[in-house]
Amino acid sequence: MFKFILFFTSYLFFSFLANAENINIFDFTENELNELTVRKVRGAENKTIYLLGSNENGNFLKAIADNAASGLGKEVKINLNKTPFINITWKVENDLSGIKENTKKGHDFAARVFAIKKTGATPLSNRAINYVFSSNNEVGFHERSPYTKKSIDYVLSTTKENIDKWVTVKSNVKEDFKKFHNLDVNELDGLAIMSDTDNSKMKAIAYYQNIYFSEK
Repeated sequence: MFKFILFFTSYLFFSFLANAENINIFDFTENELNELTVRKVRGAENKTIYLLGSNENGNFLKAIADNAASGLGKEVKINLNKTPFINITWKVENDLSGIKENTKKGHDFAARVFAIKKTGATPLSNRAINYVFSSNNEVGFHERSPYTKKSIDYVLSTTKENIDKWVTVKSNVKEDFKKFHNLDVNELDGLAIMSDTDNSKMKAIAYYQNIYFSEK
């Protein structure tokens, strides 16, 4: 995952300044997907497949990761003093039960959304909160990535409680950066989505919908 953070923060997918009370990050439309660049993580054998769909609650993105790892994201400017809460609706249809997610060989997640803060001149200095839909750990579990101490894996959902069901979660990103990185962050610099199975060589299927920032 750290390799993806490096390429994401050094490559401009799309940028905008967000000022509204609720800040929608992804539209999950054909036009948006065409504008975004899907980038395979270096060393992964395959790219994650991302497909568009819709239901009664709007558009969604379906991710199929079969021994694959690639993500898509946006460079964003989110005022965390005004809209500190990230809101995510997601679902995991096929999970990765049995892997050890805190090891390099098992560091895969069927669904993840990570927030990035630039803290220096190079991508190596950036910090990240990796919000994950875990297949093996409980909600609230958090640990540093086995690849870098500058990225925290934080479980917001788990298939141990919800498998193949839509789940909506929320977390205070500003407080999370303070808690996990001891950083006072006023502005977020990037957000990305990734479903990956390149370490475990397994297959995961997940869905993302309604990712936005809110005041409370």
